[in-house]
Order: sequence, then structure tokens, then C-alpha cells
Amino acid sequence: MIRYTNMNDTLPITRKALYQEVADRLRQRIFRHELAPGQWIDEQVIAAELGISRTPVREALKVLAAEGLVTLAPRRGSFVTQISDKDLDDIFSVLILLEGHAARLAAERIDERAKARLKKLHEQLEAAFRAQDIDGFFDANQAFHREVQRLADNRWLLATIEDLRQKIKLSRHQSLFSSGRLEQSLGEHRALLQALLAGDSAVSERLMREHLTHGRAAIHAAPRPEPAAPVAAHLPEQPSP
Repeated sequence: MIRYTNMNDTLPITRKALYQEVADRLRQRIFRHELAPGQWIDEQVIAAELGISRTPVREALKVLAAEGLVTLAPRRGSFVTQISDKDLDDIFSVLILLEGHAARLAAERIDERAKARLKKLHEQLEAAFRAQDIDGFFDANQAFHREVQRLADNRWLLATIEDLRQKIKLSRHQSLFSSGRLEQSLGEHRALLQALLAGDSAVSERLMREHLTHGRAAIHAAPRPEPAAPVAAHLPEQPSP
């Protein structure tokens, strides 16, 4: 009797590659705006902070460049991608359609366990609002939207939305600093939650589209951080590796 061995089963389990860990850390710093849009990323400083060589830092920056979070300038180094108003308009125009559709599907497929999860996530939003915790509100908002997308049960839809949302994280957090936006966003979530719990697909889709449209307007109105200096103005020449 012939036996077939899956060679993958014999391979040792290895920990995440070092450059991937570095990419994870830098990605979070970008999303928290500790590395601001347009800011040059000093490979040598990052390597020294982490106690590693520059090679995994460079590999990590290539990963982030592929995700659109970092821009690589030949002989100038790497800097955090600056997303333009047109970029945001283009991304939101697609996101509004996709997330609206996801909300419709979620309302059609929601069950009692899913209702309980959405209620719990919404409670986190309410708690963050009472505490005026913008970071907590942002995180709870992201989790609520991910749960709606998960309920849609379409992995291609989920992957596309995740990719687009990653891009707008470069500026999304700033929208919550707009006057009255935190309260407005919470009110929109309350209405959306009720539509989802009622299984009303048409209303869920409409409310999700309106919610994202208002979010885009809030980014327009939000106070802008001081822009980073132009790349050519402060980046030293990088020697070839």
C-alpha cells in the first residue's frame, strides 16, 4: 500500500520572521500617528531602538510600502505615505458602496448570537463616549464595523474593505476631533444597531452609507496636523546598500 506524506507536516514550526514583527510595530505607530504622514523614517534610529540591524527594518519597510502605508524614495529613504483629499474621496466613494452592501447582507443573516455580539460592541462605544475616550471610541467603532462585515459572510468583500480601511487609517482618527462628531457618530451607530437587530436590510444599508458619508465630511472638517516638511527638504542622501 502506497502512503503519501505531506512534506509540510514534517516542517518545523517557526516563529514570525523578525522583519514581520518590525512591520507590525511600525504599522501600529503609523496608525497611532506617532509616525506622521510625510515623516521620514530613519532606519538607523529604528534599528537602534529595537536593538537589531538595519536589514530587517528595510525588509519591514518594503512590506509597508506594498500595503501603501510607506513610500520608498530612491536614494532618499522611506517616509509615511501622505493621503490626499482626492484619495480619500475616491476611497470613500467605493467604501460607502461596499460597507452599505455588507450591512444589507448582515441584516439578512443576523442571528441571536450575532445580535448579542453587536450589542456588546455597541456598549463599548457608549462607554468610550461617556469617558470621552477618543482612542477607545475609535477602536470600538472599528470592531463594530468588522463584526458587521464578518456577518456579511463574503471573504472577498471583507478583504477589499479591510484594504481600503487600512488606507484611511492614515487620517481617519482625526475625524473624531471634529466638533460634535463623537456624539453624531454614536447616534448613527445607535440607529444602525436597531436596524440590524430588526433585520431591516434596506434601512441598514442606507444608514451605513449615511454614516460613512458623514465620516468623510468630518475628516474634511477636522483640524489638520502640521504637515511634515517636504521630503527633499530634510532627507539626507542614503548610501546604496
